[in-house]
Amino acid sequence: MASTDELKQYNQALIAEFRANGGEVSGSHPVLLLTTVGAKSGQPHTSPLGYSSDGERLIVIGAYSGAPIHPAWYHNLVANPDVTVELGRERLAMRAVVTEGAERERLFNQRAAEAPWVVKYQAMTTRQLPVVVLERGG
Repeated sequence: MASTDELKQYNQALIAEFRANGGEVSGSHPVLLLTTVGAKSGQPHTSPLGYSSDGERLIVIGAYSGAPIHPAWYHNLVANPDVTVELGRERLAMRAVVTEGAERERLFNQRAAEAPWVVKYQAMTTRQLPVVVLERGG
C-alpha cells in the first residue's frame, strides 16, 4: 500500500482531473467524489471512489487497498451520514447507509463482478469490507 502522503497526492490529482473534465478520469473505472464531514474535525473531506449502481442507489466499498483498518471516509459517514456526491458535473445531497447481512452480500458480489480487485482486497485483510449505499435526499 502506498504511504499516506503518496495516497493524498494521488487523490488530490484525481479530484482535480475529475473536476476539470466533468467527472471523467483517464484510465480508470467510473469514479465519484464523496465529500463527508470529518468525524473528529467537523471539516469537509473529499475522496475519489470507484462505484457501481443498484437502481437509483450508488454503491461504494471501504476497501482501503486491503489495509487492516477502515478508510477515514467510512468513519466520517458513520458519524455523519449526510454526504455530498459529485457524479459527472452534478452535485447531489445523499445519505449513506452501511449495509448488513444478505443485502451486503448481494451488493458486495455485484461490485466484485464489476471490479475483481474487491475480492483481492477482501482476501488481504481480516476485517469485513464495508458496503455503503448512497441514496438521494441526504
